[in-house]
This record gives sequence, C-alpha cells and structure tokens, in this order.
Amino acid sequence: MSPVKTKAAGHQPRAGRSQAAKIAVQQTAARVREMHQAIASKPFSALRRVPFLAGPTRLVQIAHDRIVAGVYQAIHHGSGVLLDAAAILEERRVQQPSGEAPRRLATRMDAALNGVFGDHLAANENRLAIVMTLHYEGATLTPGSHPFPAVGRRLCVFVHGLACDQSSWQPRPGRADGTTTVDFGQQLQADLGYTPLYLRYNSGLPIRRNGGELAALLEQLITTSAPADSELVIIGHSMGGLVAMAACEQAAAAGMRWPLATRMLICLGAPQLGSSLERLGHLVTSALQVSTVTQPIARIATARSQGIQDLRHGPGAARVHPAAAHIAYRFLGASLAEDVEQRFGRLLGDGLVSLGSATAPAAASDVQTATLGRLGHMALLTDARVYRQIGEWVAALEKPEPAAAHARNVVRKVVTPKPRNRAPTRE
Repeated sequence: MSPVKTKAAGHQPRAGRSQAAKIAVQQTAARVREMHQAIASKPFSALRRVPFLAGPTRLVQIAHDRIVAGVYQAIHHGSGVLLDAAAILEERRVQQPSGEAPRRLATRMDAALNGVFGDHLAANENRLAIVMTLHYEGATLTPGSHPFPAVGRRLCVFVHGLACDQSSWQPRPGRADGTTTVDFGQQLQADLGYTPLYLRYNSGLPIRRNGGELAALLEQLITTSAPADSELVIIGHSMGGLVAMAACEQAAAAGMRWPLATRMLICLGAPQLGSSLERLGHLVTSALQVSTVTQPIARIATARSQGIQDLRHGPGAARVHPAAAHIAYRFLGASLAEDVEQRFGRLLGDGLVSLGSATAPAAASDVQTATLGRLGHMALLTDARVYRQIGEWVAALEKPEPAAAHARNVVRKVVTPKPRNRAPTRE
C-alpha cells in the first residue's frame, strides 16, 4: 500500500489555479517553440546543402534562432510575472467566503483538472491537488474525530470515476431525454437503511495508490468511528470500481479489519480489461512520436495523468485474496445499443467501456453480472434501471444463500429485456 505523504507543520501548498495556469502556459509555449524549431530546421537544412548558400543560410538561421528565443523567453517570463501576480490575489481570496453555486462549479472544475493532471499537481504540492476524504450529508467526514456523527450500522461508500467528484452521484435537473433518474444514496437509505458516504479523491493518481489510500481510510473509519457490527457495501463507478477492488486486495493482504465487514462490492462500468478510448489515445500518441514535427504534440499528450494511463489495459479480472473471499462481487455494464447481445453493441459498450471489459467476472465465490441497453457511461451514476438492479442485489444480502452456492464459483448473468420501463430479470 502506498504511504500517504504528510506535510511538515507550517508548510503551505502553492496557490492553486494561477500556479496550474502558469505551468500550462509555459509548457504549451515550450512545446510550440519545439514545433516551430522542428519546422524551421527543415528548409534551413535543405538550403545549407545548396552550393554557395551554406554560409548565408547559416547566418540567417542564427538570426532566426535568436529572434525566436527572445520571443519565447518573453512569453515565458511575461506569463510567469502575470500569473504570479494572479497567484497573490488568489491567495488573498482563498479565505474569503463565496456563494454556493460558484463553489460547486469550482469543485467540479478542480475534479476535472485532477483527473487529467492530478499526479503533476500532487508532485508540485499545488493547492488544487485533491486529498482523499469521505463526505456525509455534504460535509467532510473525519474518521476518529470526536464527536463523530451517528452514521448507523449499515454503510454504503460511493466511489466516483475519473475526473468526477462526490457530487457526480446526484441527478442533474433538466434531463431532456425523459430518463428517470434516482439519487442512489438517498434511495438506498430510504429502502434498506444504508447510510451513504461519498469518497472524493484525486483521480489522476495511479489507481493502485488511490486503492491503498482508500484501504487506509476505510480501516480508520471501521476501527475508530463506525459501530462495531457495521456492514459495508461499496459502489464504484468506472475508475472508482477499480480503485475499490484495489483497496479490497491491498487491505486483505495487509490483514485489515474492514474487509471482514464488507458484504458486497458493486462495479458500474468499471473497465477491468481496459478502456478502448485510452488505448486509442495511446495509439495516436505513438503515431505522433514518429515525426520530429509532431513530437511536441506527442509530449503534450503524454502529459496526461498516470490515472488515465492506468486505464489503457486495466487490472484484468479481479483475483480475490482469500481474506476477502466472502465479499459478493457484482458487475454491471451498459451498451448504447438497445440489444446488448448484438456484437456491435457489446463492442461499443457504454461509449467508453465495452461490455466485456465491464463485466469480466472476478475469481470469487459469489459473482453476478448484469447488462443494460440504451445507456451511456455517465448515465450509470443516476439511471433508475441501474438503481433497481443495485437495490435487488443489496436486498438479496438479507436472504440466506443455499450452502451449495458458496461451495463453488457462481456467475449469474442478468440481461435487461428490450422494453426500457421494466426492471432487469434473471436468466
């Protein structure tokens, strides 16, 4: 498990958006300069091979290079001075209260920025680098603090995906397609008595590192704050499912206590076998590396976070540690096509993750998978049909399973029928 870095007393993180903008502007200018030089070097190189033109060409190139260097240095230092001044103003405004709507928008923007550049923000100790926290009823929850809110015996931890935050689980008003949406946390609490806790984390960090930090956070929650007989369900969307599985694996291997309290792990559109979109991004980046002219663009592309790059292949189907063998694993995948059994629909998946990647069964004793048609990747967070399946899975925890079901691997497949307004049925 990756250790969590702690900062020395009195250490202040660097100003947030201004510092990030300064790095972005200067790095972009550097890449543009590299491309400019790569393009300009080709005619200069050709002219130097022409008899009687080698000397004049060299003089012109020297003058050109000096002018270009001066222009880009002016951009570098000018933007640095301007954005350093902005950072001072930002620092003064950090302590000033702002309205709820601007704060919510800024939170979402920070989550998106962390998804793309989160590892760089953390390495530079930027204020925008998100620190992993749990949230309850809109407030940050600090395990081990006193007094600690009464959260009940049944807990459900929601883990968001790449470039999202804890508010991603809340339905957005004004859906134009008429789709029925549900707040999963509120509904699970009303239907089955599970207290919803929402994780916020830096999705640009490596998945395994986030898994280790989540394992440590849940151990602190279960051992210091939650009731002794707590039951835990974890629901992860996209990358969040991979982070949750990594947390279970590392916690079980370390002998932590919270996996013993965990009843079920539900993954919604989690790319266990990798994301085709990230594989395409890697292919394009590799192609850009071929030419010296496009290599600067390739360097910009490779600056995407390690969290994104981890999605290229995925961790593969989960191999469950014996200490976590009692946990029920549930995988739900979606397809934009209405017929989920159609070959193209399975390959297309939810637009970001194929059905095969989302429903690869774990090597566990209790596994079930489900598929839903006419559903996109982000809709998995709030769709009413997804909640019906989740509710069915979680409610089944109250029903004792036949002893024979625990003696072998059980992989049940749930496929939605074509009518959209009906709940999924078992085959």
